Amino acid sequence: MSRAVKDALERWQRGSRSVLSRVEVLALFPILVLCAYAAGGPTLVVAAAMVLPALLVVQNLGRPVRPGVFAPAPVTQGPTRSADRATVLAMLGRISAMPGLESACFVLRIDDWDRLERRLGAEAARDLLDECHARLCAALRGDDLVASLGPATFGVVLHPIAAARLRIRDAIADRLRAGLATPVAVGATSVRLTACVGHAALRNPGPSGKDAPDADAVLAGAFQALEEARGAGPDSVRSFVPGSPGRQRTQSQLSNEVAGALASGAILPWFQPQLDMRTGRVAGFEALARWQHPTLGVMTPGQFLPAVENAGRMEDLGTRIRQQALDALKAWDRRGHMDLTLSVNACGSELRSPGYAEQVAWDLDAADIAPERLIVEVLESVAADARDDAVMATLAALRSQGIGLDLDDFGVGQASLLSIRRFGVSRIKIDRSFVIGIDRDAEQQAMVGGIVSLGRKMGLDALAEGVETPEEQATLVELGCTYVQGFGLARPMALSDTFAWLETQGAGMPRSGAGRHLRPAE
Repeated sequence: MSRAVKDALERWQRGSRSVLSRVEVLALFPILVLCAYAAGGPTLVVAAAMVLPALLVVQNLGRPVRPGVFAPAPVTQGPTRSADRATVLAMLGRISAMPGLESACFVLRIDDWDRLERRLGAEAARDLLDECHARLCAALRGDDLVASLGPATFGVVLHPIAAARLRIRDAIADRLRAGLATPVAVGATSVRLTACVGHAALRNPGPSGKDAPDADAVLAGAFQALEEARGAGPDSVRSFVPGSPGRQRTQSQLSNEVAGALASGAILPWFQPQLDMRTGRVAGFEALARWQHPTLGVMTPGQFLPAVENAGRMEDLGTRIRQQALDALKAWDRRGHMDLTLSVNACGSELRSPGYAEQVAWDLDAADIAPERLIVEVLESVAADARDDAVMATLAALRSQGIGLDLDDFGVGQASLLSIRRFGVSRIKIDRSFVIGIDRDAEQQAMVGGIVSLGRKMGLDALAEGVETPEEQATLVELGCTYVQGFGLARPMALSDTFAWLETQGAGMPRSGAGRHLRPAE
């Protein structure tokens, strides 16, 4: 960070207090009582005792708004989403009426929150959000605002400053992310958090106040930048660029575009490699849906799946991705890669459909692909309900055809060993939340080592997802994890990009049992 940015951040962070804190008021109490007793005896002592509560009340009324007290209750138990949104908009509106001053709005979303919440449970997740709120407050000045804008989503509005330049906004976004990066103790485990941040500037035109910025537009810009950051991957930051044509879409608008996108092929599979660490070679690919939107660019499932669900087209999406992915498998075969497997995701409604297993069998036959090369991924939350006879019948039918079954997000749901046995799972996928920072966390190493050992005893392979660093990969190899995938190895890519990747990959990949020593947990 440059010296100029550091100086600007220091000036931004400095703030003066015009009233006494609670601690200072309480510290004056013994002095007040002694003085009262010396001056007038017990009567004045009683009077002095009545003054203290009054001082505390006045102190709270006169105290400037601090980021931790924008609402009457903790983040997760306080105002509704609309109330907090209104709080953010109100502050942006007040600042927009201050000619010559600037501000910035940040929207921050904790990465992979849904998985983390399932892993920790609702109560621990609420406590973790409270801790996140406190850390964000600690990274800001006393007059800045922190508000909840939805599940694991926080809004930040800066108190007016002289100039909200891009480099200053980026530096503040880094401060917010750094405030969340320190591991959080949750029960007996340690959690490392990352977050994506989008930000937008609020710039006033000058003393006239003419054409003052619109608060709704500033907040919408920050949300738009957040979506772009999430599309770039975990722990990313993006700034809103005014004037970007057609970048904003509501989920309702997207829902109206789903059918056309499926029919035209705009929604299609991208592919992320899965490596066999025993050989250092690619074992197969997972097919992941992407929407190549004409104005929004390439969209990830987190950005458009709600629209697909609203349109009632989840099963159509699954069919389209599976059929196109099988075509990709044939394309790899023609280039000599005839030992690759293909993993596809199946949602709960697909698995509950009586005709799903038959449709998959038809697709395999039409593509002339052996069933053993297809793997269907089942969310642990679906497998946890062993009473779901429809799902159980579908999985049994898939298994009878020779199709493999992966248990996805293992470790964050409630699947029992009995349900794993009943469903005939052939591989467990260790959730990303167990993988982040595993090279520095002895507890995570113990947990993942236990999962791998359990799987081995049950005749199951283990695949770790979300691997992002060489250190994480080396640790997983040493723990005996058979397969890995993640951004650190290769990001999801279009089919056309997989051909060159397959020709060059595999050199120098570490293998299981290679004798590496684990780094001690920090």
